[in-house]
Amino acid sequence: MINANKTLSMAIMSGKGGVGKTNLSLNLSYALNAGGNSLLLMDCDLGLANLDVLLGISPENNMQDLLRSNAKPSEIVIPIEKGKNFDILPAASGVPELVEMDEDMQEILFSKLSKLVGRYQYLVMDLGAGISGTVLSFATIAQMRFVVITPEPTSLTDSYALIKVLHTQHKVSDFNVIVNQVTSEKEAKDTFDRLNMACEKFLNIKLKNIGFVRYDPSVTEAVRRQIPFIKYAPKSEASRDILNIAVKIQKIRMENMGKLGDRPVIKKFPALSA
Repeated sequence: MINANKTLSMAIMSGKGGVGKTNLSLNLSYALNAGGNSLLLMDCDLGLANLDVLLGISPENNMQDLLRSNAKPSEIVIPIEKGKNFDILPAASGVPELVEMDEDMQEILFSKLSKLVGRYQYLVMDLGAGISGTVLSFATIAQMRFVVITPEPTSLTDSYALIKVLHTQHKVSDFNVIVNQVTSEKEAKDTFDRLNMACEKFLNIKLKNIGFVRYDPSVTEAVRRQIPFIKYAPKSEASRDILNIAVKIQKIRMENMGKLGDRPVIKKFPALSA
């Protein structure tokens, strides 16, 4: 079996920064783990790492060590919730050469990650924003892709650009959308519909609406306190919304268990598979 633990790998991305992507990645991971699932949360924003900041931790080792030394991934990962099989693989911050990985770096990273990720039921990859080569590479190796958008016009145009590049250059056509920072379910639907309409008209692909997260003041306060909002305010609207998304993802994994067992957790980076 290629994927004995039937791990589901997910890349969470956005066309622009400031849409709450990293915060959603973190809290969605907490929600999935709370459902009894082992999970590895991987910070794939290699030059501007933020997950450690949201958690209030200062990792001794990070992705840079994994790429530059004989360190094993198991020596880099940090347990987030002890005894609950929830780990984080932190990235480096302020290291420009990591932003655009060359083929040698991709080969090292793929080789080391392949030995690690299959130990978990979920792999959640928090990608950087935009359309850099590294973002596109990480997006293609995952089994599922989630694009985080907000109602802002710039978020929609930049997300469309991200989807277009992945579709035209890497032949990716399956995208799930999470609408963040909305005031109502109607605003979420209208926002999704605008992006989906453009993708259907110009790219001939249909997006999947996986859910929305409402604007909630407790989210901002949780970030200030460096506590995931699902722990800080578990009964808040945002926490309920993220739990709803987690339930949908768990259902998707259960429905695809047979297929997952026959597929690798992560595919080779595009440059390596060419």
